[in-house]
Amino acid sequence: MVSTYFSYNYITRNLKQSLTRVEQQPDVAREAAYYKANIGKVKTVDDFMKDYRLYHYAMKAYGLEDMAYAKAFMKKVLESDLSDSKSFVNKLVDKRYREFAAAFSFHGSATPVAQSENQTDEMIGLYTATKKHQVDALADDSTYYSAEIGNISSADQLLNNDRLRNYVYSAYGIDQTKWPRDTISQVLRSNPSDPNSYVNTTFASQLTGLNAQLAQARSDVSAANSKISDYTAQLSQPGANVTQLKVQILVEQHHLESYTNSISSLSDQIATIGGFVDLAGAFEFSPDGSLPPGVSAQTAANVTITKQRFDDSKAAVYSAASPLNEAFAIRQFRTAILKVNSVQAFVSTPNVYDFALGAVGLDPKEVSQATVKAVLESDLSDPKSYVYTLKDDRYVELARAFNFDAKGNLTTPLVAQDSAEVLDIARNYVIAALKQASPQQQKAVREQAQKDATSYQEAIADIGSVSDLLANRKMVDFILVAKGLEPKKVSTEYLKKIFASDLSNPKSFANTQSDPRFAEIVASFNFDNKGNVARLPMMGPQKRDQFRETQANYLQQSLEQQQGDTNPGVRLALYFQRKAGEITSAYDILADKALSEVFRTTFDLPDSMAAMPIDQQAKFVDRFMKIKDLSDPAKVAKLLNRFTAMYDIKNNQSTGQAQSPLLNLFQGSSSAISGVSESTFLAIAKLRAHP
Repeated sequence: MVSTYFSYNYITRNLKQSLTRVEQQPDVAREAAYYKANIGKVKTVDDFMKDYRLYHYAMKAYGLEDMAYAKAFMKKVLESDLSDSKSFVNKLVDKRYREFAAAFSFHGSATPVAQSENQTDEMIGLYTATKKHQVDALADDSTYYSAEIGNISSADQLLNNDRLRNYVYSAYGIDQTKWPRDTISQVLRSNPSDPNSYVNTTFASQLTGLNAQLAQARSDVSAANSKISDYTAQLSQPGANVTQLKVQILVEQHHLESYTNSISSLSDQIATIGGFVDLAGAFEFSPDGSLPPGVSAQTAANVTITKQRFDDSKAAVYSAASPLNEAFAIRQFRTAILKVNSVQAFVSTPNVYDFALGAVGLDPKEVSQATVKAVLESDLSDPKSYVYTLKDDRYVELARAFNFDAKGNLTTPLVAQDSAEVLDIARNYVIAALKQASPQQQKAVREQAQKDATSYQEAIADIGSVSDLLANRKMVDFILVAKGLEPKKVSTEYLKKIFASDLSNPKSFANTQSDPRFAEIVASFNFDNKGNVARLPMMGPQKRDQFRETQANYLQQSLEQQQGDTNPGVRLALYFQRKAGEITSAYDILADKALSEVFRTTFDLPDSMAAMPIDQQAKFVDRFMKIKDLSDPAKVAKLLNRFTAMYDIKNNQSTGQAQSPLLNLFQGSSSAISGVSESTFLAIAKLRAHP
């Protein structure tokens, strides 16, 4: 029989070819094709578990075939919230169940929501920052006005300076969309004390008539209200003509609406004229627009008045930015956003609509709801979609902050990495960090690793493309460490090629690399073929990386099982190699029968050791091996070479033979080696030559 050592090394040296041979086997190919064709049809856990072939395929992929019968138990596993440390699956000691649950999105990150918690937190942060920026901008405008108004020498110069002109218009309530520049220029040149000046003959002269009309309109409102009250009272009187009275009430209500609109219009006109008169009196320009020699455009008193009027005109901005109002708006937004289930609901909920537009710097009064709806229904991955035609980053920012599809319905968040993936990367990073720490360093290393993990979780929300990710080397290194890779050995240029690969093409760069972990990294991100964050299509309850991992695991499990049918030692070695990266302590080895058997065989320890107290067993593990070495593939390979040689010795030995000196490499007690194959002797010799 071919030795364990030879078989294991042959397979690992040619792992891709070995897996390809398994993949091409008719029964394996048939089950893989069925899984691929049907997993997308699954909508619920029950759907999944009712399909025998799908369910058993996945159970085998995660080494849980022997638990396939326990459907009630496995359903609780699949429905567990991985982010909740107290959930059912997180309380189980066997890590395979968590891996199985993480392979599906029946709970958590795949749930369509208007905003994820991260998006809501980001929008609130953006709202706070925008309000502060707006207040700071007003202060800057006032500082600029104070510094520059003394340099103005003519009315035209003032109006030609956009920033000064806008400041003055705001201060005096002038809508520049309604009033031509020439009109304002003539007002600035007017002397309000001269009855023949432009501002008086053109505008102030209207005030008497407008005030009279306003008084009449107010009187008419009072009369209409009185009539409505009178007619309403008559409705309850005996013998009243109800029909006629209701008609009269409707007529008066129509009159009331007309009179009320007149009051609003007349008040606006009077206020505008008052603003023009005040504007004329606030500046010292001559009728030709110039300034008399030695005279400034404004006196110090008028500069102060203008600045005060400007601040008054921006009262809404200052009020919104006040701590009390800001906290109130945030509280209302947090509550209201949870009830938004469509774009229509979004635009119909002021506490959400006004807050969101304000957060990105848009004025709800100046933007039509139709525009906002079209923006939120845009496909951000399509450069020709509506949102990009507006040529305004504020609208893009708004669209990214919410999760609506082209029909205005809820969809999943647009993020570089789903929350389940982020948690998995963070967890693996902490594990990798702990492996390198001594028992004395464990607490400090864990605390720092968890801080790093928190930073990663916060930073990933800002990643919008592959370029963003690769530009942040700290994040890249975090991911590499989490995957058990050495950051110093992986260049950014290499990663660019990896991320540019088409994972659906088996011949792409990522898929042809000897280390599959790089393709796994790409699959864990939601980047489209242009490198931008996109909402990648789900395959039923699985995302792209979950599906790929399930199929890869199925092949690996099939390979291990088939090798185990011929030689259990090879299966044990392959299993240990696969699980080595997840081992963080001696207890991980002792809790797994297969791993502990590899350990005992490697170091020729008796099976009776399993009956010892667990803490005593752990001391033996720490004495014979360094857990951190299990992160190094080369050291794992050396360990398993030793295991396979020892496995052959243990399982081919016979009694009555003298002990070979070569066995001193591995064991302290006497043992015969009759029946050991030549390849095993060769393995022992190689190990002795390369300690």
